[in-house]
Amino acid sequence: MPFVRESILVTMGTDGQAHVAPLGLIERGDRLVIAPFRPSTTLANLERHPFASACYTVDVRVFAGCVTGRRRDWPVVPAERIRGFRLADCLAHEELEVVAVEPDELRPRFPSRVVHAAQHAPFLGFNRARHAVLEAAILLSRRHLLPTREIEDGLGRLRVLVDKTAGEAEREAWGWIEEAWRSAPPERR
Repeated sequence: MPFVRESILVTMGTDGQAHVAPLGLIERGDRLVIAPFRPSTTLANLERHPFASACYTVDVRVFAGCVTGRRRDWPVVPAERIRGFRLADCLAHEELEVVAVEPDELRPRFPSRVVHAAQHAPFLGFNRARHAVLEAAILLSRRHLLPTREIEDGLGRLRVLVDKTAGEAEREAWGWIEEAWRSAPPERR
C-alpha cells in the first residue's frame, strides 16, 4: 500500500478562481501523485491547468466543509511559484507541477513534482478528535462506495474520540458531518 498524505488541494478553475478540495496525495519516490475521481472539478482543472497547491492544515473544518458541501469558500492567497493559489491558513504547502498523466477510467493519476515548499506555522502535536473528523470526512465521501452499516459503525467509533478530545473547531466540523449523514437519502446512508 502506498503512503498517502491527506491534504487540501487547491486548483484553478476556468474562471481563474481557486477550487478547494480534500485529496489524499500518493507518495511515489520524489513525486506526489494526484489521483482525483472521475468526474470531478479537480480533475477538469488539472487537465486544463496542470498545477496545484497541496496544503497541510490542522483545521479539520476545511475537510468537513468541503465533503459535506457546507463550505468551500476558504480564504486563499496567491501561490509563490505557480499560477494558482494556496490556503491562507495552513501549516505548510507545496506547489506542484504535473509532469505526466496516467489515464484511468475511474481515477487518472497525475504524478507531480514539488516546485516550491513553505512552512507557515508550527505543528503543535497530534489530536485524536482532528484525526477522527478527518476519517469521518473520508467515510462520508465514500458513501456511494461503502455499505451503510460500515459507515455507521465507523462514525460511532469516531464519535467517542470527538466527545473525549475535541475543541470548538472539531465539534463544529463533526456537527457538519453528522448533519450531512442524517440528511442523506436512505439509499445513500
